[in-house]
Amino acid sequence: MFSRDFDATRQSIFSPRRDVEHASSVRGSDQNSAKHQKHNGEILTKLLQYICLELIFIPGTLRFCWRMATRVMMLTLLLALACLSSPTRAEIFTSIGQMTDLIFTERELVQSLKEYIRAEETKLEAVKSWANKLDLLTRASTSDPEGFLAHPVNAYKLMKRLNTEWSELESLVLQDPSDGFLSNMSVHRQYFPDEEDEKGAAKALMRLQDTYKLDSESFSKGKLPGQVQLTGVRYSALLTVDDCFDMGKLAYNENDYYHAVLWMQQALKQMDTGEDAKTIKADILDYLSYSVYQMGDLPRAIELTRRLVAIDPGHQRAGGNLRYFERLLSKELRDVTQESGDERPIQLDTYERPKDYLPEREIYEALCRGEGVKMTSKRSSRLFCRYQNGNRNPRLLLKPMKEEDEWDSPHIVRYLESLSDEEIEKIKELAKPKLTRATVRDPKTGVLTVAHYRVSKSAWLDGDDDPVVERVNRRIQDITGLSVDTAELLQVANYGVGGQYEPHYDFSRKDEPDAFKSLGTGNRVATYLHYMSDVEAGGATVFPDFGAAIWPRKGTAVFWYNLFKSGEGDYRTRHAACPVLVGSKWVSNKWIHERGQEFRRPCGLTEAD
Repeated sequence: MFSRDFDATRQSIFSPRRDVEHASSVRGSDQNSAKHQKHNGEILTKLLQYICLELIFIPGTLRFCWRMATRVMMLTLLLALACLSSPTRAEIFTSIGQMTDLIFTERELVQSLKEYIRAEETKLEAVKSWANKLDLLTRASTSDPEGFLAHPVNAYKLMKRLNTEWSELESLVLQDPSDGFLSNMSVHRQYFPDEEDEKGAAKALMRLQDTYKLDSESFSKGKLPGQVQLTGVRYSALLTVDDCFDMGKLAYNENDYYHAVLWMQQALKQMDTGEDAKTIKADILDYLSYSVYQMGDLPRAIELTRRLVAIDPGHQRAGGNLRYFERLLSKELRDVTQESGDERPIQLDTYERPKDYLPEREIYEALCRGEGVKMTSKRSSRLFCRYQNGNRNPRLLLKPMKEEDEWDSPHIVRYLESLSDEEIEKIKELAKPKLTRATVRDPKTGVLTVAHYRVSKSAWLDGDDDPVVERVNRRIQDITGLSVDTAELLQVANYGVGGQYEPHYDFSRKDEPDAFKSLGTGNRVATYLHYMSDVEAGGATVFPDFGAAIWPRKGTAVFWYNLFKSGEGDYRTRHAACPVLVGSKWVSNKWIHERGQEFRRPCGLTEAD
């Protein structure tokens, strides 16, 4: 279409405003500390405003002063606790297991809110009763004041009402039933997700959208097709105009105009059907027209900007944008007045999705959708199932493992009934308190670090933590015939919203010789991966190099060698954990190292042995 290399100053004039808080996604300790201090400062400001309001509206009687002092002491204590405690919110969206705690927190807050509403209603009914009673009385008294007060009882009751009863009513009105609810909010707020969690969850929806080729309407209406029939999905959820607008705005703030277009278009579509929203149409058209322009579609940008001018002629950018777009288009078209934008709805394939850093992105995502799996009839004929007794291991003679071939070369096998339901629940119970954002080993330094391409939380369990862990470790050794004495601890992982681990190698390559140097146990010779949950849709383990996809089945485990017998890495084993579309995916894995396998898996003589 046209070159998008234009003056940066010009761009800042006609582009919609970006949110400053979206400028950085860094989550270092300094940023968290600053955010926490800012939050505490906001609490202190609200506290001072609250005290000032109390001083203005509370009469100068002793009981009100004591009441105010008590409240201030309570709020000050809560503030002190907030200042002294370090924030525990940390990438909650990366683990469905930890997010479940928020469900119960929200339920408790709803109950607290209902109690507050009931208290307010009770208070309001009492005030209404007073008002109705006194309304009737004052109508009679004001019609003939002298005649009314001529009766001594009326005169006495007037004195009593104004001296005593109105003060009681004042006390009733000044009662604040919100204290309990606000206290509950303050206690739970430290566990709330933060802005990074919201942003991470939104990006996860976009990742699912890309991987499984779902348009924005599929998410908006809760229609999530996948690898399996989702008739078992019990809960549906809808996205409103405001939700779609927020998704598009987040993408826009990240310079992700591709997704900004998709979500702003969906927001506009739903608004055009008459759906109510807080968002105004002019804002949607503003973001959408500029994002479409960034995608190189000038005719549609002009058409959308004309719509914006039509509903808001005084818009600060629309008129200038329209003239600017038309000037650009006039370089290509002779008669711009006859040019109209494409009226067809914007779909996933309307614009090309920008390329990124992952060369096998298309192959990887196709395998996640169950497409492109290279399981031919010839290959399938070479796959068998058998009983595995671990070379007549005593613990497996009476109850051998059921082993199924998943792939022929490289050889990948699945073990059925590798974990019992009881063992799974115990492992999850042990892991949950220890779950932290999953890391990857930096190939240059060997140091574990967080990576955007691995979205999950993990915990490491030692055999000493519980007999179940020791039993599982021993079982892995019995089945594989490899020593686990030099293996890494049992890693337990729970994937969050759109949780994934993009294509990677488990072993260290020649250009990263120090990856496992600190362990002193050599390279990762093999991977033993337990599936500890079924996944309704998505979540497959895929191997882009040879086109294999292995779907999670609760209680089973898959096993493969990462190294040839010669010690050389098998680069075919580059694999990925696909984003979880629907469900909660729990896995645990054991990375077995070279040391200790000298007589269990002798070295080969050639590189490919």
